Amino acid sequence: MTATDHSPLQRRTLFTLIASVGPAGMGMAGGFAATTLASKEIVDNEGLATFAATMTSIGGALAAVPLSRFMARRGRRPGLRIGWSIAGGGALIAVIAVETSLYPLLVLGTLGIGVGNGTNLAARYAAADLAHEDRRAQAIGVLVWASSIGSVLGPTVALGATEPPAEWLGFEPLSGPYLMAVVVFVIAATVVELFLRPDPLLTATGGDGISAPARPSLRESFGRIASNRLAVIAVGAMAVGQGVMVAIMTVTPLHMEDGAHEKQIIGFVISLHIVGMYFFAPVVGWLVDRLPSALIVATAGVVLFIGGELASHTDPKDSAGVFLGLFLIGLGWSFAMISGSSLLTGAFPPEERAAIQGAADFTMTTAGATAGLASGVIVAASSFHSLSHWAGVIALSLVAAALYPVVTKVRTPTKV
Repeated sequence: MTATDHSPLQRRTLFTLIASVGPAGMGMAGGFAATTLASKEIVDNEGLATFAATMTSIGGALAAVPLSRFMARRGRRPGLRIGWSIAGGGALIAVIAVETSLYPLLVLGTLGIGVGNGTNLAARYAAADLAHEDRRAQAIGVLVWASSIGSVLGPTVALGATEPPAEWLGFEPLSGPYLMAVVVFVIAATVVELFLRPDPLLTATGGDGISAPARPSLRESFGRIASNRLAVIAVGAMAVGQGVMVAIMTVTPLHMEDGAHEKQIIGFVISLHIVGMYFFAPVVGWLVDRLPSALIVATAGVVLFIGGELASHTDPKDSAGVFLGLFLIGLGWSFAMISGSSLLTGAFPPEERAAIQGAADFTMTTAGATAGLASGVIVAASSFHSLSHWAGVIALSLVAAALYPVVTKVRTPTKV
């Protein structure tokens, strides 16, 4: 079956994924926005507050490999269903944590919600399974854009609209975002279970599953990434983009709270940041399909750097610099994520992709988790300004990574 024969099924797959990642993105973003504030209310410690929020990245990192290997055996549909179901369970645990003021339970619940983060990331590969190679990045971009429907609304709704109904039901105000997350994760899991048929990955590989010898182990997956120059650049772009984004976004609510900003304003900042991450993704995907990958990766580094610098020069009582800086950091993340995902998918045959994508996402989410954990320590030891500045400087490494194959090709024109 040719790629053209898959076009009707690809359209149906995209519509189903859009209908599922929208609610799931709302649960993820709303839960993340609430966690820093909820944990600080429980323990009144900024370091512990950022640690709890970082559990979303750690949960995604821990889920990446087993989730991808499960998908390699059984397909995208059962993997997405199980991932979002675990996230819904995590959100329910978080509700109990807020009601009982038990910080360890909040950490555990947020870890479960983080599995939803890993599942959201895996969904973008499902969008590319049946896409023509000339439209692969655009398919990923469309799905990333679809995530914005829920992800942009998530923080604003979670930190504003959920408080009155939560109190009416007899819950604490900060239980509202997690109650909302329970509902939307269940919706996402139900949509893929009912409508993601036939399974895109199994259709792409032409079978009922992928045989064990065709699935590289985790060690083999890392080896194959390391031996492929484009794959190294792809994973590096995703890891740096995720690390810079998570480091700054994790501590931004605390930075603004120090400036006495209202929760709704903090929610608006996070929502605008998510607009940058997702809203322009189809355009970014279109560019990735048509322009040199080196240019897109370098653009990601420059945009992330500018965003970090703008945030770093904004005092807590001000907001304009944080608004624009967080927006640009989101946009830079979009360039890094979509270009990296497309490069990685095209570098390997379909029967190897799921396992290798899991290793790549493990690297990316681990970078995000490490950055999130370090962000609280850095802010406590120094300042939000230093954190944002140096995160932006690190983003410039993507410019060097993008230039490397260009320089190598000029010096050794006979090599690939």
